[in-house]
Amino acid sequence: MGKGLLFFCCACCILVLTVINLSVGPVISGRASSIYGTENCAKLSDDYDDEKKDHPNMSDEEKKYEWEWDIDRCKRMKGMHDMEYTSFIFDIVIGFVCGLIGLLHLFDLKKDFVTHTGLIGLVCGIVGFVLTFVYVIFNGMVYTNYYDSNSIYKRNGDGAFAELDGNRYKCLYFDTKGNGHAIIAKYSDLGKKQYNYNKDLIDSYTSTTSNKYINCIGTPSSCINDEYITYPDPDNQIPKYDGNNKCENLYVNYLGHYTYNEITNKDKSDRFLTALILSLFVCLANIGLALFGFLLFRNPSDF
Repeated sequence: MGKGLLFFCCACCILVLTVINLSVGPVISGRASSIYGTENCAKLSDDYDDEKKDHPNMSDEEKKYEWEWDIDRCKRMKGMHDMEYTSFIFDIVIGFVCGLIGLLHLFDLKKDFVTHTGLIGLVCGIVGFVLTFVYVIFNGMVYTNYYDSNSIYKRNGDGAFAELDGNRYKCLYFDTKGNGHAIIAKYSDLGKKQYNYNKDLIDSYTSTTSNKYINCIGTPSSCINDEYITYPDPDNQIPKYDGNNKCENLYVNYLGHYTYNEITNKDKSDRFLTALILSLFVCLANIGLALFGFLLFRNPSDF
């Protein structure tokens, strides 16, 4: 396969994959509702500075998880918003222009322009790779660390967020004291069945023959400041599902959130992941475009 055909294929790959990304991108499609790109991150920083002046004894946990975390979230979400538009638009232009020029050369038109075509491909490939790779970084950070709704608590496949450990419950998603973000489901979690419509979970929570779930609903926010949920009088206060037997797990109220009969969370998570994966392939195609552009620039006759 000639270098000219490979150059053309790389351009077409960039164009096709980016067109798909335009339809699934979480920002462009509007499915990631909290990423607006217009949030004032500078004001958050100024408010933080004022808060530190007014409350000099503010705890390290409050600084880190209530202020610094939110400022970082704002900057990264805004960065993803800006780079999704920027990288997708540039990749569309790069793919179309380089693909069109490459197609003309394949039909033996403008052969004397091959040297310039190689230089254009080299520059476009480098620029496209940098922009797309920056978008991949922002997408990955937002996808794995942030969320839209702070009411969707993390839970395992059965809907549990804590398990019985002696006469207390161990929180499954506790991180460090004061980190309330650790117990919230991130975009990367939302594709799992427990955050969407799941008939088995619905049947378990609505079963008339067992109170294992409905009588063992707990409060996930109890896991923000301590890894264990304890009771002053375990024998009388610890939850029991049938009056005698202790609850083996504490569960999130699955039926208490509207998403239990929808798949909107999965759609949102899948869009992040799809855009991330396709953008990685676009990065590779941009590298190929730059490489073959450089080779054509050096040896135009190889087209």
